Amino acid sequence: MSRNLSITFGLLLVLALAFGVFAIVRSVNGSGPAEAERVSAETLVNDDSHYLDEVEGADVTVVEFLDFECPACGQMYPVMEDVREKYEGDVNFVVRYFPLPGHVNAEASAAAAEAAARQDSFEEMYQKLFETQEEWSGASEPTPEVFVDYAEEIGLDRDQFVEDMNDPAILERINADLPDGQEAGVQGTPTIFVNGRLMSSMPSEKQLSSVIDEELEAAQEKAAEEGEGEQ
Repeated sequence: MSRNLSITFGLLLVLALAFGVFAIVRSVNGSGPAEAERVSAETLVNDDSHYLDEVEGADVTVVEFLDFECPACGQMYPVMEDVREKYEGDVNFVVRYFPLPGHVNAEASAAAAEAAARQDSFEEMYQKLFETQEEWSGASEPTPEVFVDYAEEIGLDRDQFVEDMNDPAILERINADLPDGQEAGVQGTPTIFVNGRLMSSMPSEKQLSSVIDEELEAAQEKAAEEGEGEQ
C-alpha cells in the first residue's frame, strides 16, 4: 500500500470516528433521532397526574419529574415556562413529584402544591414555589408556614389549605409518583421526557424545542400517511 493511500485511509477513519462521536452527542443532547427505547405513556402519566397544559388530541406530551426545592429545577423553571408559551395549544405539559431526601422542604413544598390542587390552583402554587424558591429553600427544618402564607397570597382558603397539607393522603399522593419515576429511570431532578424520550440533563429551550418539533412533524407525517391509506 502506497504512502498516499495509507494517508487517505487514515483520514477516512478519522472522519468516520468524528461523525460517530457527533451522532452520539446529538442523541445525548436530545437533538438527534431517538434511538433509545421510549418510556411508556402509562408509566409517565397517570389519571391523577397534574397537567400544566392539557390539549385535547395533543400529539406531544412533555413530562417533568421535579423537586420544588431542587436548585436545578429552579433554573429549569423559566426554560419550561418559555417552552410552554411557545407551544401553547399544541403540547401537553405534565408535572410529576420526585422529592429528594436531601432537601428538607421537598415534601412540604410538594404538599403545598398538592393542597393547592385541591382548590384547583396547582399551577398557581407551582409558579409561586419556583418564583420564591430562594426564600425558603435550604432551611434546616421544614417551614410549612411559609407555604400557608403563599396560599393566602394566591387567594386560597387558608384553613382548608392547612387541613389539606396535614392530610396523610397528601403525602401518599406525592410518594405515589416515585415508583413511576424509578421505573422510568429517574435518578435526579429535573428529569424530562418528550413523548417518552429522555432528554439530557437540563436541556436548553432550543434542545427541547428541537425534540418537540421532531415529534410534531412525525405525528403530522403519520396522520398524512394514514389519510392516504384511507383513500
